[in-house]
Order: sequence, then C-alpha cells, then structure tokens
Amino acid sequence: MLRTVIIGPDARQAQQLHNALNALANELTVSRVLLAYPDEGELIRTLRAHAPEVIFLSFEKSDFAMKVVERVGQEVEGVQFVAYHRDCDAVTLREIMRAGVRELVAEPFELSALIESLRNVKALVEQKPPLYTAKGRIYSFLPAKAGSGATTMALNLSAALSRVPDTRVLLSDLDLSSGILRFLLKIRNEHAIMEALDHMNELDENLWQQLVTTVAKLDVLHSGPLNPNVRVEPSQVHDLAQFWLRNYDVVCVDLSGNLERYSLEILRDSQQVFLVCTPEVPSLHLTREKLAFLRTLDLDSRVVIVLNRVSKQSLLTPQQVQDVLGVPVMYNFINDYQAVNTATRAGEFVDPKSKLGLQFTGLAASLLNRPMVETPSKRKFLEFLSTPTQALVGIRSGAPSSR
Repeated sequence: MLRTVIIGPDARQAQQLHNALNALANELTVSRVLLAYPDEGELIRTLRAHAPEVIFLSFEKSDFAMKVVERVGQEVEGVQFVAYHRDCDAVTLREIMRAGVRELVAEPFELSALIESLRNVKALVEQKPPLYTAKGRIYSFLPAKAGSGATTMALNLSAALSRVPDTRVLLSDLDLSSGILRFLLKIRNEHAIMEALDHMNELDENLWQQLVTTVAKLDVLHSGPLNPNVRVEPSQVHDLAQFWLRNYDVVCVDLSGNLERYSLEILRDSQQVFLVCTPEVPSLHLTREKLAFLRTLDLDSRVVIVLNRVSKQSLLTPQQVQDVLGVPVMYNFINDYQAVNTATRAGEFVDPKSKLGLQFTGLAASLLNRPMVETPSKRKFLEFLSTPTQALVGIRSGAPSSR
C-alpha cells in the first residue's frame, strides 16, 4: 500500500482530491494533508514522520510547488509526485514538466485518471523505493536477569546522552508487562507506547508530542499500565522504530529480557545491545544463555556486555566474570545504591556529578564521540569508565547497518 501526502493551499480542492482517493483505500493511505505549501522545517518534519512514497502536490502556485519538489529531492531520493490542478492546459503542463513531474490529475479527479497515475508511480516506487536515511541510532538494554539494573542503565545513559549538545534523545519503555520508567520518573501523562503502535498510520509530530513526556531534555515514552495480555506484532514495532530513527539522534529502549518476538525486532534495528549482568553466578549463567540464543539469530555482533554493581565486595572480579562468560566485558559500572535510591525517591536521574553519574556521562560522550557541555577531566573519564583494551575480541563491536 502506497503512503501518500497531499499538499495544496486550496482546502476545497484538497478535500475533493482526498475524497476521490478514498475510493482507492486498498491501494494507498493518505497520511497527511497540508493546506499550505510548507516551509523547509515543516516539510522535513512531515517527511520524517510519514515517510511518504507519493506526494500529491498542487501546482496552483507553480513557484512554491517547484521549491517543494526540489527540497524533497534533497532530503530523500525516490519519492514520486502527482501534480494536481484545476485544469490541464499547456501552460500548466510546461510548469509541471519543468519541475520533473510526469503525472497530472485535474478536477474533477476522475477515478480512471487517478488509477492510471497511481499505476505509473507505483511501478516507479517498486523499481526504486524511496530511501529515507535514518537520522539516529538505537541502543537496546537487555537484562540478563530481572533486577540486573538494565532499566537504571537505560534511564541514566539516555539522560546523559540528552545532555550532549544538539542531540535529540528518546527513551522508550518496551517492557510491556512490567515497565517501571513511568514510576521512576513520576510521569503523569497517561499516553503510552501502545497508542503509538495503534496509530502508526496517523502518527505525526502533533500526536507524537501528546504521547511523550519531556523530562529535562529527554523525551520519554512509557509502557502504560500493567497489561500481561498485550499483543504486539513485530512489524508494528519495526515501523515505530523507523519513525524514531527519522526523528531522533539517539533512541534508548528498555526491554523486559524475555526476548519476545517484538523485542527481537528492536534488537535487529539496534546499533548496539547492552546486555546488563551483575557479578553473581545466576546472572552470569543467564548471560551466557542469552548470548548463545542471540548468536543463533546472528545478533551477537551487536551485543556489548555491561557488568553492573561492581564493588570491592563482589564475589567475582571483572576479569573473572570475563573468564566465566568467555567474551569481553566492555563496561564496568560501580554499585552506588545511595545515588540510585536518592534519584528514585525524587523521580529524577542519578546526579551527574556523582561517581556513577560520571560513568554515564563518560559512556555517553564515548558513544557519540562528542564532548559534553561540562566535560569531566580525562583522568576522571579513565577513572570512572572501564573499557578493557581486549573488548573488541570475541564480540565484534562494529556498528551494523540498520534495516
């Protein structure tokens, strides 16, 4: 089914075209109607929100229409245009051809003409689908065992990433059976991720802003109330992930650890998967089990082992944990119960000036290879962020391309 957008300044004419296209609902879906020629910002937001394959563009004002065609071509290749107009005279045809548009439908938008134009543009779309370049990257957080601290990791790393200048970050709770991000941040917004999944065809920047809650500089999409019976198709999650990638620089996704089918879809769309464990035997056993399973799906190259709650009292040292797992431990995070508990009671992030907060700050800067607003000294980076030199052995840490 073709995804389409209508752009034109005449509300009556646009509505007439929309009504005519409704008769072809099995062939296309109209995602958005813009009743004005958009400026550059609105046009780009529309492209990223709806990823249209075909744009019905009014040529009532040809200069404005040609600017739209030019700007869309700069943003994404392969989008097809169908011009529409009150009539089909020679002057109109010349203007449309100058813009590189080959299809024209005129009032009263007869069904046969629409079918013919759609047949032509559909063939071009199938031959060369529009390639919407992903703006961002997804980092998934997968607990080896319940209580490993993956949610704390996702929450505070995403907060640290959002403090990097010019970085738009989303934190999404995809633990649909027992997600707690809403509780941890004391979010009152009732809207949740299931609404986004249920309204993918209508999802735009206006609806999206109602669904997310902005905490400091971080957008948060929580999982909603407890619902063990929720059913989500992997294709829904993939489509939502593509929306995220077009609109955010970084998306952090907190997963349940149960490896649901929709969770596997997110793992496939992730640049890296942080598998979070603790230096305890049951946690390490499940870490090995999950690594083995992810290896069967060819996802092990995206996995980064994070050893959480490391302390002098730990039964196993990071090196011993690495020996047990048989793969490198990429990052070690200290056990700072007081900092986490203080943040939880306040509904806030861990203090970025604490030792644990500095670790999140260092990892955020490392992932983006960009400085923070207040950059800790190099000594503090090395002190609080543990990155073994052998970390590239055993687990390939190269960034995979998103699907």
